[in-house]
Amino acid sequence: MYKYQIEGKVIEIKEIIPDANETACAYFNDVTYVTRSGVDLKLQIITPFNPMMQGKRFPLVVFVQGSAWFKQNCYMNVPQLARFAQRGYVTAIVEYRHSGISPFPAQVQDAKTAIRFLRKNADKFGINPDEVFIWGDSSGGHTAVLAGLTCNDNILDTDDYNEVSCSVKGIIDYYGVTDITDKNGFPSTPNSQKPDSPEGIFLGGKDIDENPELAAPTIAMNYISEDKDIPPVLIFHGTKDRIVSFGQSVKLYDKLTSCGKNVDFYAISEADHGGPAFWSEKVLDIVESFIIFIHHIKVIQVFAWPA
Repeated sequence: MYKYQIEGKVIEIKEIIPDANETACAYFNDVTYVTRSGVDLKLQIITPFNPMMQGKRFPLVVFVQGSAWFKQNCYMNVPQLARFAQRGYVTAIVEYRHSGISPFPAQVQDAKTAIRFLRKNADKFGINPDEVFIWGDSSGGHTAVLAGLTCNDNILDTDDYNEVSCSVKGIIDYYGVTDITDKNGFPSTPNSQKPDSPEGIFLGGKDIDENPELAAPTIAMNYISEDKDIPPVLIFHGTKDRIVSFGQSVKLYDKLTSCGKNVDFYAISEADHGGPAFWSEKVLDIVESFIIFIHHIKVIQVFAWPA
């Protein structure tokens, strides 16, 4: 009990002792990171907040919101991602040029630029620039995977902020598109792969079947090979997904494992395209463990004893 004396009387009040490790969040909304195609592209940035942690640097997680490559609702997952930020991660949601403004590869270019902007402004937002991860869902998963797979390549990129790197330590993929040419890839899209389909508009209003040379650079598996160094990948996909088929993630997983890459894949039983199951504490624990594991690998490599 907390005892407070007033006018000679002692008042007893129920008392809560704060945990010094408890963390809240600060929210920086609509931070413009670049202007392209006449549009100010913005970030929603959520940072851990604890007065006892002044000056502490946190890992950065860049999240790309799904939208079938159309205009994104970048506020949709602010509540969910704020919960993750409270665990000790700066979390930034990226707005990219949607397919109604610019076709592929604009979305990947913008994601890479956002990473560079955040790394450039690491001091302002309390970011550890050496611990950057990219995460996305659905079409945002596609963008996140391609940005991560090509983060060390001079492709699908621009020159903005090129004095800093767009590299990432790991990729988290929530039910992302991996192959727009997959005939069974979009179970509930009646006009799948036609010029007016989401994937057709993404390619600039093209028929996917008739333009394999344009579709090929959008296919995630085409950026994976045995001799290429790529970041570890963590995949989640619902087994009853009616928007992006479960098989799309299986393709990515198979290619990564066949090439000997670091990948883990979790099937969310009976889950459709997104929903609460993907934001459960159990799943977020797996995401955090993935990030921590990569950090530990780095520490072991840095402090390895010489042979």
